[in-house]
Amino acid sequence: MQFASLRQVIVFSFLIALVPLGILLLQSRTALSSMSKIASTEAEYAIELTRKMSEVETMASNIERNVRQFNVIQNPELKSLLSQYYARSKGLFAGICNELEKQANCQDMQNRLNWFENNQIVLDELLLNAQLAAFRQALSAIGKDVDRHLEKRIQGHKVFVSTVQQTQFWSTVLMVGLSLPLIWFATRVILSPVEKIERMIGMIANQAEKLPKVSKRGPKELIEVEHKLSNLSDRLIQLENLRKALLRHASHELKTPLASMKEGCSLLSDEIVGELSDSQKEVVTLLNGAAERLNTLIEQLLDYNMLLQQAKPEYTQVDPQQLIDVFMADNSLAIKQNSNPIELDLNVPSMVVDEKLFRRILDNLLSNALAHGAKSSPVYIKLYVHKKHVVLDVANRGRKIEQEMRQSVFTPFKRGEGYRHDRVTGSGLGLSIVADCARMMHGHAEIVDVDYADVCVRVTLPQNGESQ
Repeated sequence: MQFASLRQVIVFSFLIALVPLGILLLQSRTALSSMSKIASTEAEYAIELTRKMSEVETMASNIERNVRQFNVIQNPELKSLLSQYYARSKGLFAGICNELEKQANCQDMQNRLNWFENNQIVLDELLLNAQLAAFRQALSAIGKDVDRHLEKRIQGHKVFVSTVQQTQFWSTVLMVGLSLPLIWFATRVILSPVEKIERMIGMIANQAEKLPKVSKRGPKELIEVEHKLSNLSDRLIQLENLRKALLRHASHELKTPLASMKEGCSLLSDEIVGELSDSQKEVVTLLNGAAERLNTLIEQLLDYNMLLQQAKPEYTQVDPQQLIDVFMADNSLAIKQNSNPIELDLNVPSMVVDEKLFRRILDNLLSNALAHGAKSSPVYIKLYVHKKHVVLDVANRGRKIEQEMRQSVFTPFKRGEGYRHDRVTGSGLGLSIVADCARMMHGHAEIVDVDYADVCVRVTLPQNGESQ
């Protein structure tokens, strides 16, 4: 089925998922209506049968009273009234007995009425009392039959209600069980194109060379998004190629004249081409310093470019002490020149990291601390484990970083406002490289407050090299 828009997909999916629930609602309504009708009918039936039994009991009381009166005074009017009572009682008993399953007590009552009707003469007191007692007993037996009949009907309806409840329960289980696959299907209908877009975004983030083909069928809004992502990917690939080409050419084109400039400055400094005056020597010294700074900036730019081209980290088991020893040996000259003692505190026996990325973090953090830290003040390097993470703290004394600036200093080409003691104009890539290296190893970098230093850059990495 082809849908023109995402709205149609969502509406159709919801309708599909609601079909079993609609059937369940209709069935529940039918069952509720049936039970309500039965309850109403049974109430009316019980009231009517009880009313008839009450009339029979009243009529029986009248018959007993008038029989006793007639047996005393032999009044013709009483005889006529008794005949009416007998006829009406037979009709009431017939209406009640038609509802009862057992007819023995009804037949007995019928015989009693017939006996009274056929023996309308003066009777012996004992015989009359015996007949009236039997009459009352037959009436009581019919009353009990009526009670049992109503109780049996109530029990039958209880069984019916219980059956309906069980049927409703299993119907609910069945419909919910049926609705779950439909809900899953409806969810897939909605999420399938969205998941494809998510995959495309992930492939763009991972710099995939080729994306999946744009869908030809589906909601037009999502197809349009796929087209835009495809165009964006092409554009990003084009820009990436331009960036790489620019850096390659820039490094070549800049280093070649830079080497010539340094060679020329060296010849002038050595006075090979002639003796220089003091002012000329000062100019040559400035030119040498500018050439060195330019060379440093080019190296940082190439290092950042190399970092961006690394696809994923290569984890290995690293001995922190050995890594730090090599790191300290390589940076011993810079440490001596700045007169900053290094305070080491290593509490990690082993860790799983990308050694090259971790070394870049150390190099850039130390360079940043030496450049911005106070002269002759210690640089603190701490390595420890906290909550299944390896934590590296590099701290120094100096100018504190304002709270609003702490996040922005990790963005590329963002330079701090403080004065550098190495008199080199920074490129603003040092802390950005630190943050990117940490991010590639599923960690993060931040600036935190500590009580032993003014500035502390903290890098937190998973202890086992895996994303937590």
